[in-house]
Amino acid sequence: MSGDALVLEGVTRAFGALRAVDDVSLTVAAGQKYAVLGSNGAGKTTLFNAITGDFPPTAGRILFFGEDVTALQPHERIRKGLRRTYQSSLLFRELTVRDNLFLAVRGVASGRFSFWRAGRGHASQAATDDILHRVRLDHLAGELVGNLAHGQQRQLEIGMALAGAPRLILFDEPAAGLSPAERRELVALLRGLPAHMSFVIIEHDLDIALRVVERVTVMHNGRVLRHGTPDEIENDAQVQAIYMGGKH
Repeated sequence: MSGDALVLEGVTRAFGALRAVDDVSLTVAAGQKYAVLGSNGAGKTTLFNAITGDFPPTAGRILFFGEDVTALQPHERIRKGLRRTYQSSLLFRELTVRDNLFLAVRGVASGRFSFWRAGRGHASQAATDDILHRVRLDHLAGELVGNLAHGQQRQLEIGMALAGAPRLILFDEPAAGLSPAERRELVALLRGLPAHMSFVIIEHDLDIALRVVERVTVMHNGRVLRHGTPDEIENDAQVQAIYMGGKH
């Protein structure tokens, strides 16, 4: 078993003559919390799409816990423990919070195609209750998702990504559109994730990203600009000039 959760080796994703991601290499250790930063158009979301298999790389390799998954379909990567959230919400707004989480749990369970309805004592129900508590939505379990505040919907999306005991989660702009109070709640939620669980976060809000991770990669025009610790990235003159407008 590899000690690294995710290894990218020269990953490139081209769309015709455009290289949206160009020769990106990075390593996320098992249990490590990692950020990929960069301005709009830097290639961050395309990189996530390559990792998940939505837009497989046109060159390079992706290793997931030591296994080459470069050619695997997205659902096969999910079964191996890879999860992802999206910038745009993919929730069932006409269902309750609990129903959304339950569907996520059942969707990755071994008996997901069973015609039998899971009773209150079923493992899927217990797993749903556990996630409700972990993302601090117990009090809203019966609320329709369409009635939730934006920040609460983001919490729910993170909860759905936690279904099935993932080994690595990709968070795509989880703080987008959140109020200051909701951002504090998000930071607490991300810091409270299990120590063994790795995650990679794309985030424009540097105050959030640099507070919840141990390692950072900065991208620019599809390529890696810098790798470093949060302190190194925050104090890097070139990063400041391009992304922060001076001292952050």
